[in-house]
Amino acid sequence: MSSAMPGEIQVIDSHTGGEPTRVVLSGGPQLRARTAADAVLELQRHHDYFRRAVIDEPRGSDVMIGALLLPASTQTVAGVVFFNNAGYLGMCGHGAIGVAVTLLHEGLVSPGRHQLETPAGTVQLTIHNEHEVSVDNVASYRYMQDIALPVPDIGVVHGDIAYGGNWFFLVNDHSQTIDLNNVATLSRYAARVRAALDASELRGADDAVIDHIELCGPPSDQRKADSRNFVLCPGNAYDRSPCGTGTSAKLACLIADNKLPEDGVWRQESITGSIFIATARLHDGLVYPSIRGSAYLTARSTLLFDSADPFISGMHAQPGNDDAS
Repeated sequence: MSSAMPGEIQVIDSHTGGEPTRVVLSGGPQLRARTAADAVLELQRHHDYFRRAVIDEPRGSDVMIGALLLPASTQTVAGVVFFNNAGYLGMCGHGAIGVAVTLLHEGLVSPGRHQLETPAGTVQLTIHNEHEVSVDNVASYRYMQDIALPVPDIGVVHGDIAYGGNWFFLVNDHSQTIDLNNVATLSRYAARVRAALDASELRGADDAVIDHIELCGPPSDQRKADSRNFVLCPGNAYDRSPCGTGTSAKLACLIADNKLPEDGVWRQESITGSIFIATARLHDGLVYPSIRGSAYLTARSTLLFDSADPFISGMHAQPGNDDAS
C-alpha cells in the first residue's frame, strides 16, 4: 500500500453513448503540477497506484475511463487528466462530455460555453442541457495516408495515421462486419493490427506511439448515420461510444480527401449504435472538430480503501510498485 492512499475517494460515474467515465471529485493525490500535461508526468512518476486503484478491478473495469479534476484557472472551468487501464490519454471526447455533465450536475458550471484544460490542449465545452454537450476539440490532422501494413495471419492492411487528441490507425479495407455481435472477432483483428504497428517503424509525429485502432465501415442505417466504427483502445478494451478523438481523426481524413466540406455534418455511429454529430472548421491547414453527444449519470460512489486489502491498488498492481512520494 502507498502511504499516500486515502481512505476514501469520491466519484461520479456516467456514460456517453455507452462508454463509462468516472470523474474523481475528491480524494485524489495532491499534485504540485500547474498544467494538465505536467500532472500526467507527476501521476506517472509518483502516483500511478491511484490510477490503478480507481480504474482496475475490483473497483473498476477495463472499459472505464477515469477523469481526475484539476483546479480551475482564470481561463478554464477546470483541468482534467484522463486515464484508463493502460495509462494516460492526451484527450478523451466522450470523457469530456461526461465531465461537463458531471460539473453541471454538481452546480460547478451552468449551461453555456466553458474552457477545459486537457494534456492535449484546451478544449471548449458547450453545455446545451443536462445531457447534451458539444466539445470543440484540439487541432486534428492526417499524418500519413494509405499506409500498407503487413499483418501476420491477416495480410496487408491499408490505413491512415491521424491525430485527434490521440493517435489512430484508421482502416477501411478490413473486410470485417462492424456489429456488436462480432466484437470478439473485431477485437482480435484490431489487436493484430496494433501488434504489427508496434513491431514496425511506423509512428506518429515526434515518434508518438499509435495506440488506437479504428475500423471504419457503413452505418447500420444510412438515414441515421454516415459511418460506423469499431475502436480498440490502449489496454484492449473497445470503445462503446463513437470515440470523440477517433471521430476527430476521421474528420481530418475526410476533409483531407475532399469528402467532407468545412462545416459539413458527419454522423458517426459506434459499435453499440450510439451517435456523435460532428462538424469541423479549418484554420492554418489544421482541422478543428466539434463533437456533440449525450451523457447520463449512473452513480455517485465513495471508493473505500482498507490498508489490509491485498488489492488496494487494483488487481493488476505489481508488488513494490507503489512509488508515491
